[in-house]
Amino acid sequence: LQQQAEQTCRQLLRTQEEHEQLLQAAVEQAEGLEQSLRSAEAVLAERAAQLRDAQAQLSRNKLLMEELRGENRRFAVALQAAELKQKSMEEKNQLLEGQASALKQLIGKITPASLSG
Repeated sequence: LQQQAEQTCRQLLRTQEEHEQLLQAAVEQAEGLEQSLRSAEAVLAERAAQLRDAQAQLSRNKLLMEELRGENRRFAVALQAAELKQKSMEEKNQLLEGQASALKQLIGKITPASLSG
């Protein structure tokens, strides 16, 4: 009976050692996973910061685009006004050229008459 008890005791010791080894392996594995998790969290935090920066840049770009669109609209209005003014000036120029031509003809008619008279 004592021999059986000693054998059972040795078997329990072996089982306890195996369990301790398994527990140690599990602890080491957990520590490795914890380290991996910390690394992943650091990478995620960095990526989140990059995304926030990119989003802020995108917002700035959108505002800049809106400003440029407004400026473009103002330029288009100014260009249209300049084109209308140019057209008006061309019409006035044609009118003045017509008047100048009529005056030249009138002077051409008056000059020979005054010289002969």
